[in-house]
Amino acid sequence: MKAINYSLVRILFSLIVGLILIIWPGVAVDYLVITVGILFLIPGIIALISYIGSKPRENAGVRFPIEGIGSILFGLWLIVMPDFFANVLMYVLGFILMLAGIWQLASLNIARKQMKVPGGYFVVPSLILLMGVIVIFFPAGVRNTTFMIIGITCMVYALNELVNYFKFSRQLPKGTDKDIENIES
Repeated sequence: MKAINYSLVRILFSLIVGLILIIWPGVAVDYLVITVGILFLIPGIIALISYIGSKPRENAGVRFPIEGIGSILFGLWLIVMPDFFANVLMYVLGFILMLAGIWQLASLNIARKQMKVPGGYFVVPSLILLMGVIVIFFPAGVRNTTFMIIGITCMVYALNELVNYFKFSRQLPKGTDKDIENIES
């Protein structure tokens, strides 16, 4: 039986993810948040089932799984309102970018009092601050653009992996395919 070629699986997976992120970036964000919600939901359900199925021992009570209930509720909230959480995340990231830009500009101003700081050093912190402001005022557009860039990156990765696969797999001496499959697995 032929073993799975993991390189081709990576190529196919990257192509699919890249196409989805390029064609439907807004939907991809929602499904990502829903997936995170499911990842919160599953451990909560497992904790609740474990609590219901456990038998209390003598002298030892079984604690009610408050964390499990919280995980279930948070997971359901993420699943029901994915767009809300994606927007909140963008506002938080925009605020962090603004703080980072302001902090760097302030640090450069403090350094300028003690030594000469060329004006070029202020360009990147100003751009970071500007990006934070843009993210706060246009969260949906930035979110979709970011996912499209990630999708394009996935496509480039897949094409590069495909070229490498065809270029190098044919030049390998016989018998080394099994060694590579063992390393990949």
